[in-house]
Amino acid sequence: MKVSIFNDVIGPVMRGPSSSHCAAALRIGRLARDLMEGEFTDVLIEFDVHGSLPNTHDSQGSDMGLFGGLMGWEAADELLPGSMQAFIDTGVRVSIETIDVQDPHPNTYRLTLHGKGGTHTMRAISTGGGMMEVIDLDGFPVSFFGDCCETLLWVEGSPEAAITILSKEMNAHDIILHQQNGHHLIEVKAADFVSPEIVALLPEVKTVRRLHPVLPVLSGDQVEVPFGSCAEMLEFDAEKGTPLWKLAAQYEMARGGITEDEVLAKMVEIIRIVRRSIAEGIAGTEYDDRVLGHQSGRFNDLMQSGGLLEGGALNRIILYVTALMEVKSSMGVIIAAPTAGACAALPGAVVAMAEAMEKDETEMAKALLAAGLIGVFIATRWTFAAEVGGCQAEGGSAACMAAAALVTLADGPLDQAVAASSMAFQSMIGLICDPVANRVEVPCLGKNVMAASNALSCANMALAGYDPVIPLDEVIETAKQVATQMPREVRCTNLGGLSITPTAIALEEKLAARKAAACGTGCGCGS
Repeated sequence: MKVSIFNDVIGPVMRGPSSSHCAAALRIGRLARDLMEGEFTDVLIEFDVHGSLPNTHDSQGSDMGLFGGLMGWEAADELLPGSMQAFIDTGVRVSIETIDVQDPHPNTYRLTLHGKGGTHTMRAISTGGGMMEVIDLDGFPVSFFGDCCETLLWVEGSPEAAITILSKEMNAHDIILHQQNGHHLIEVKAADFVSPEIVALLPEVKTVRRLHPVLPVLSGDQVEVPFGSCAEMLEFDAEKGTPLWKLAAQYEMARGGITEDEVLAKMVEIIRIVRRSIAEGIAGTEYDDRVLGHQSGRFNDLMQSGGLLEGGALNRIILYVTALMEVKSSMGVIIAAPTAGACAALPGAVVAMAEAMEKDETEMAKALLAAGLIGVFIATRWTFAAEVGGCQAEGGSAACMAAAALVTLADGPLDQAVAASSMAFQSMIGLICDPVANRVEVPCLGKNVMAASNALSCANMALAGYDPVIPLDEVIETAKQVATQMPREVRCTNLGGLSITPTAIALEEKLAARKAAACGTGCGCGS
């Protein structure tokens, strides 16, 4: 699947502390719900002991997202924090277990689903920023992302006749035959589902399931994009000096089959969501299950009264970054940009600087588009998941993207936007992920502020003609290589860094006790 700015980089619109956990798990849950046609009697969820999820699935939102998806809810639903209890209240028996299976990916979900219509198994991975991939279905190796209509047909006997009819009757993106131990599964990827009328023509079809798309930008048949790396983009531009946001729009037009006006309109709507969230954060947020309380209001008061050191637009950036992080931690609506854990650095920097420069929402949207294209280059060759790459994958990517966005706000040329991105990422390589008390707040707030401040510094350096020396593509590749040298303990597992300090352990125990007391049922939902 080709990377999309709105699928993979700027989005989803969501609630919860972590997009890798909550938003991705919700999408997995929605696909699982379709697989069972919404009917459940028992659900078994298994996490590999060697992955990240045994220690983080409760406090970082995997449970919240997964059960919200199984309920059929959206990622921004205000009921999401209580989704686990709501699902249990429907009468479904739920088990969550840790097993030793050596799953290659640290964010692997194994689901065994029982219902009146039978039993199905699903294995899926969260790949960062809310994106996920289903990799196994009922023992059949598969690969789908929720980017099109998936019709699944279990066929007894020979499947060739069914495939012939489907090829004739359907305008499908792809028709894939999966075979395992004498069993056959036909997967049809298309813009629409295989209709009941066509299914009636197919011989020996035992079971049919229709899995709805879960991504905002769908994939068409044989999608082609103009470039997939920074070097390819510069070659495509051929020194014409096209603004980075324009190239981003061209990319997303090709990826999503939409117009430039539609691309801009989508991003303006995201800007408006961000600005509402900033205002909500400054006004004050409350949530019991968090480490930090409301702090941005005090910062704002001191900034307005001259009680802070002079920082110019940087102080406004710090305020907006803090406000967005507080909204995230109170389960308010945020934009994963590129992730929930790093949701504040990029949009906080862009909106704050644009307001200081008296730029309108369209100019803000253009800056986010420019950032989004830089994010495409990261996502195409690597990941935004801290469980895979540490916080360099989240905060480092956010700084890299924000630097290009700020150069775009300043009407800087393409080469300077790219230079700013490279410099910003270079200084974040090796950054670990070690959330205190298993909540994505400390040191995540400071890292978001650092990423935004770094982006501002590098944007000005690039505008002054500073030489980044190392091309952006090589910096991304270096971060990817460094990730393989990082111990598992410092990649969002709650097993290293600040996560295991005495204070962090005491805080986690205190929050766990408070959550259990608030729930009273022992399910751990906190509702």
